Amino acid sequence: MIKKENLKLVQEWDKTFPKSDNIEHEKVTFVNRYGITLAADMYRPKNAEGKLPAIAVCGPFGAVKEQCSGLYAQTMAERGFLTIAFDPSFTGESGGNVRYMASPDINTEDFMAAVDFLSLNEKVDPEKIGIIGICGWGGMALNTAALDTRVKATVSSTMYDMTRVNAKGYFDSEDSEEQRFEKRKAMCAQRLEDLKAGEYKLGGGVVDPLPEDAPFFVADYYDYYKTNRGYHERSLNSNGGWNVIGCQSFMNQPILKYTDEIRSAVLVMHGEKAHSCYFSKEAFEEMTADSKYTDNKELLIIPDVVHTDLYDGGGKGAIPFDKLEDFFTEYLK
Repeated sequence: MIKKENLKLVQEWDKTFPKSDNIEHEKVTFVNRYGITLAADMYRPKNAEGKLPAIAVCGPFGAVKEQCSGLYAQTMAERGFLTIAFDPSFTGESGGNVRYMASPDINTEDFMAAVDFLSLNEKVDPEKIGIIGICGWGGMALNTAALDTRVKATVSSTMYDMTRVNAKGYFDSEDSEEQRFEKRKAMCAQRLEDLKAGEYKLGGGVVDPLPEDAPFFVADYYDYYKTNRGYHERSLNSNGGWNVIGCQSFMNQPILKYTDEIRSAVLVMHGEKAHSCYFSKEAFEEMTADSKYTDNKELLIIPDVVHTDLYDGGGKGAIPFDKLEDFFTEYLK
């Protein structure tokens, strides 16, 4: 028998964005195939009738559903979709022990478990399910789309390929066998230190205070995660971060290997001025260069937009929700 963990869920509104008067909201839970119970916010258009097209949303990597994934989910619900924004395994209000671990396999499974939940929900048309992955979850969303044939449409927003950045560093600046060896060696040593200490050492979230000479992308993260704009008490990036060894397996398990076999629709969108834009451009090229399934694939580069602008709009309406509505309306019909 599949059993759910007994999660403690906050019932009052504790998001980083205001609640819309045009949606109905409730907390829901579901279980992935590893037996981990996931917590989600479900958003539904007010007074909606019949079975609706549905979208599961997650990300960024180290964020929680009370931040931008919830904003995406609520906004898409205002536009006629039933949506859920969920916390991945080991983070936020979701279950799993120990805390603050990540896995390319388990986190892809989290998305598939969300599709399970939506497929069996009486308010959802199971033939009309899409997913949105933000930042590090953009890569996970593409991996899910390559694996889960029930997903009819996928959006990756301001995407990171977490396997690439863990194995090669930012901008591939650590792409050598020797540098990977040293990182593996350090994490293996940390495993023993953690076991001797009886607890896992945290790697630290977004740097605070912000150094005067911080690179722009670090300042960009600080402006979101460490200020009233996006701070949340359960967000890893706002606080202590992942465990030092939390992302160890990402180094050896690339997740975008079979994206050229995705038959369903994919929209890859990124800000033109984002430090991370190379992830989306190169992932899209790899997905379409030798693929038979390119007619329903699109790369959208948004002018004058940086990485976190696609978290919450950046105060300038940067998230192209009209485009997202049109995309999902077309491919979830």
